[in-house]
Amino acid sequence: MEGRRWQMDAAAMIFGLLHGAFLFQLATSQSFIGVNYGTIADNLSPAASTASLLTSTSIGKLRLYEPQQDLVAALAGSNISILLGVPNSDVPSLAASPAAAASWAAANIPTMVSVSAISVVNELLNSGDPTLGPQLLPAMQNLLAALPAGSTTKISTVHSMAVLAASDPPSSGAFHMDLAGSLDPALDFLRQNGSPFMINPYFAYASDTRDETLAFCLFQPNPGRVDAGSGLNYMNMFDAQLDAVRAALDGKGYAGVDIVIAETGWPYRGDADEAGATPDNARAYNGNLVAHLRSQVGTPRTPGRSVDTYLFALYDEDLKPGPVSERSFGLYQADLTANYDIGLAKGSASPSTSGQIGVTATPAQAAPQAGRGATPAGYCVTTSTVPGNTQQVQQQSSSCYVPGTAASPKGDAGVLLLVLFGALLGLAMVAESR
Repeated sequence: MEGRRWQMDAAAMIFGLLHGAFLFQLATSQSFIGVNYGTIADNLSPAASTASLLTSTSIGKLRLYEPQQDLVAALAGSNISILLGVPNSDVPSLAASPAAAASWAAANIPTMVSVSAISVVNELLNSGDPTLGPQLLPAMQNLLAALPAGSTTKISTVHSMAVLAASDPPSSGAFHMDLAGSLDPALDFLRQNGSPFMINPYFAYASDTRDETLAFCLFQPNPGRVDAGSGLNYMNMFDAQLDAVRAALDGKGYAGVDIVIAETGWPYRGDADEAGATPDNARAYNGNLVAHLRSQVGTPRTPGRSVDTYLFALYDEDLKPGPVSERSFGLYQADLTANYDIGLAKGSASPSTSGQIGVTATPAQAAPQAGRGATPAGYCVTTSTVPGNTQQVQQQSSSCYVPGTAASPKGDAGVLLLVLFGALLGLAMVAESR
């Protein structure tokens, strides 16, 4: 009798601990969820207001495309870490002079907040400036040497999916051979220094007669797609693109290099020919992505392995050129009100943790993300001119695999309940044996 009473007390204690851990996770920043802060706008909220907004959410990381001293100062004392960008214009001096790198580091790397990584520009290898590629590695090396002793900040760079020559199916993922001269030394640097490979996996939703096309873009129920090379079944495009990058890294011997998703998002409005750009679809993609990340289920190739992901973007950038969609990626408006709710507020679970967020039933005929023009059915397009670029760059495109989407991305609550069930089952088995 005493043994069974002990089992019941232990079960109650475990339930209380798990419930408390669940509430604590919702009430605190989540390190794997980040957001991009673009500045091609004339109506951005003051730094103090932006910092207050960020700290009211579960966002744990902020990506800056260039140093933002006022915003960083406003975030002092918070648990939000910074992914700090180095503008293209600074690369030549950083590559040429260790002293210049030391000066840049002293002037721009903040000490009042954590800097998880420094990205030496955005999509440099596809920038259209052939002189920058050879300068990437020396700039990274000089910045690394300029870090304070004992610093945990990683030095890396952000690529577009255009660096992949193949990604359909994901197991065939491979880098363009003509980029090897600049890319391989950078990959060696990442492996040697424990730095992540950062990439912007934008994709375009275009004309496709199949009903499930939009669904697999938005993590909605669909039949799924089997990778004939690996036998793995893919239920969403995000996982397929991530695993294509993983396959490319593994194929070159960089299995130990982690991946960071530096940008991904969906516009909530667009031009007349951008049918997929709606508030419902933007909420579905971002909300279901957040739920997918929180579940920590990983991908078919790397199950149970979470990936740091930066949503694009915190605010709209009203001065960006191009179609309406380019100015409509913001999660929040300049007055700090949400364009739609994806469960980022502290203390709230994602709206999709108990099921997928719905989609807007619109004709599948437009590209709501960064791609341009029509694409073959079932494929996606990645370009170097994607949201987040602060420079005008030469457009480069490549086709990539579009798999099915997540049939049931589970949220934190589901994962914790499974853990709880396992713990209680174990206790019951012990009790039964006594």
